[in-house]
Amino acid sequence: MPRGGPFLIVGLGELLWDLLPDAKKPGGAPANFAYHARALGDEGLPVTRIGADPLGEELRVRLAALGLPGSYVQVDPQAPTGTVHVALDSRGVPTFTITPDVAWDRLAWDPPLAALAARVDAVCFGSLAQRSTVSRATIRAFLSATRPGCLRVFDVNLRQSWWSPEILRDSLGCSSIVKLNETELPVVLQALGLAATGPGGLEKGCRALREAFDLALVCLTLGAEGSLLCTAGEILRSPGVEVRVADTVGAGDAFTAVLCRHWLRGSPLARTAEAANRYGAWVATQAGPTPAVPADIAGAVR
Repeated sequence: MPRGGPFLIVGLGELLWDLLPDAKKPGGAPANFAYHARALGDEGLPVTRIGADPLGEELRVRLAALGLPGSYVQVDPQAPTGTVHVALDSRGVPTFTITPDVAWDRLAWDPPLAALAARVDAVCFGSLAQRSTVSRATIRAFLSATRPGCLRVFDVNLRQSWWSPEILRDSLGCSSIVKLNETELPVVLQALGLAATGPGGLEKGCRALREAFDLALVCLTLGAEGSLLCTAGEILRSPGVEVRVADTVGAGDAFTAVLCRHWLRGSPLARTAEAANRYGAWVATQAGPTPAVPADIAGAVR
């Protein structure tokens, strides 16, 4: 694997329309992640499934406009393209209403995906796209087909009731890195029967999770307070970046893309955290999850 890149990086899972209060934006955490990986200079690819409907065709057009290849975007002849209704509170924090039984629930394992899995340098996946047995089996097959040195990033993204302890346990068991937020951490720990209470609870929780699943890195995002990164030899708190928030949709995916970029290149942990915090904060100042990235912003976080 070349240390300097560019790297082949896959966002594996859902692709959908985020129906925001005043606009319709392409969304889905894996696709957002792939966009930001590509925007910063790597070869980001979405692997997903859309419907054979007008919303699906519009997504194809929008992906092309964002510079994302559609080579691994499957088309389902029956299930509709995914949609999510997004409402923002006074601080710009989103709540999601996710349509069930859509095309990405039927993501299929096939020879093109098998060939791709054998070549990737990193893959990011979450819990939502594993809500159906079909897509869950495909995601597991993809992860199993990657090379031993592939970076496998589990970006937890708990959504409504579309997860289970089994999904968490299996996903963590095949990951190199897990990223989650401070609200998700106690939920995940409780679901897995891992206790971490009392003073230093966040650090203890991250350490318990890392040790239980032999993870290279646990990354905890803390919103405006920054992030906490935990490896076998280091626990680092990195402060947040003060910005005027427009909405936070996609900010976590942007953070994960920078985290992955720097980890692949062997950057120091402090630089990794600082760059990821900075980029996630910038995306939170923009409307929608995939804004155009100015050269000065990209240069500051690469």
